Amino acid sequence: MKDVYVGIIGLGNVGSGALTILNKNAEQISQKLGFNLRVAAVCSRSVATKEPEGIPADALRTTDWREVIAHPKVDVIAELVGGTTVAREIIDGAIAAGKSIITANKELMALEGAEIWDRAIKARINLAMEASVAGGIPIHAVLREGISGDRVVALAGILNGTSNYILTEMERRGESFDKILGEAQALGYAEADPTADVDGYDARSKLALLSALAFGERITPSDIYVEGIRRITTLDFDYAHQLGHTIRLVCSAEQTPKGLLLSVRPALIPQTAILAGVRGAYNAVWVKGQFGQDTFYYGRGAGPNPTGVAVVSDLMRVAREINSGSPERVSPFAHERLGEYQPVSITLQHRPYYLRFRVDDRPGIIAQLAGILASKQIGLEAVLQLPSDTKDNLPFVITVEPSSEQAIREAVAEMSQLDFLREPPLALPMEPPL
Repeated sequence: MKDVYVGIIGLGNVGSGALTILNKNAEQISQKLGFNLRVAAVCSRSVATKEPEGIPADALRTTDWREVIAHPKVDVIAELVGGTTVAREIIDGAIAAGKSIITANKELMALEGAEIWDRAIKARINLAMEASVAGGIPIHAVLREGISGDRVVALAGILNGTSNYILTEMERRGESFDKILGEAQALGYAEADPTADVDGYDARSKLALLSALAFGERITPSDIYVEGIRRITTLDFDYAHQLGHTIRLVCSAEQTPKGLLLSVRPALIPQTAILAGVRGAYNAVWVKGQFGQDTFYYGRGAGPNPTGVAVVSDLMRVAREINSGSPERVSPFAHERLGEYQPVSITLQHRPYYLRFRVDDRPGIIAQLAGILASKQIGLEAVLQLPSDTKDNLPFVITVEPSSEQAIREAVAEMSQLDFLREPPLALPMEPPL
């Protein structure tokens, strides 16, 4: 079989990691494929001034991605620049040139991946995107092929390593959100602008992709309810522990009689749940099938080497298909065609809830709050108050029996008008054991 040549566009963490693996693992890759996977061209803004490890001496080095696509030897393009502007142009250019595409771009694939795949099929090329979700965890391959014979009824996961690092370090050390965020930025886990991570948008794009694979529906990220972790405090972990729970940013997809419920939000999960043990910058995905029941996937969610492995594995898969000459391949979305998702409001979700308050203490507060809950047909489960030295800004927690999100929202809105509250109540769902 003939050698397959790769053009890599983008030499940041992921691109550099993939390049290193292609270089250091070249012999084993060739043994597995039966032919060589060679780098013919690389593109980055700094390629002229820096010398990333693993660029072959005869490879084209350029700052213009168009030269990589136009290179006559290049068979497959690795788009590793991210974002939705230049990346879209690169993918469009590769399709027009009849060259297969590997991408780690969760944002673009979540927004336009199904449409891009349709165009790739018509151009008789392939599209692979394993590295777009959960770094070194081959969750796409699991949903696309590994458990494709099952019918997925629910999945839940921790899909943002930055948020998970912040929450688990807050829990472990009792330090504030702001302090741990600063440390995460210094360590390179969080960007200077952490919005995408701590406000849940990065995880939302990943959930949109996994839900498309799992349920066969064309998910628009903006249809997914999202809530970040900025309001979580060390005090919330103290109360969660009193309840036998911890707090994680949970990505959830659940098939219900009314449709698919999707959310990204901080939630209380039992300390005995398997997701509760996911700490630091790790990711994990739990999948429940109708017939195969529970499976669980765990590993590093980011980083040059874990994500680089995903990129190289995709390159190997596509290289095999290029050499086999087969236009019939498994869709990266696991389904021949995706159905149109009809958004189901998260207000239909039914869960127990954790309600945390900060108040100026006075007689009758609990009775007043309980009255509002009763008016919304919400049953009070327990009241918790840890020792406090102050009567001003006094924290306490109420847990309630399983209730609809709609009822909880109405109760929180009414409670927020009470003059003894220092801030609106924090409402977190309490997830069942996973």
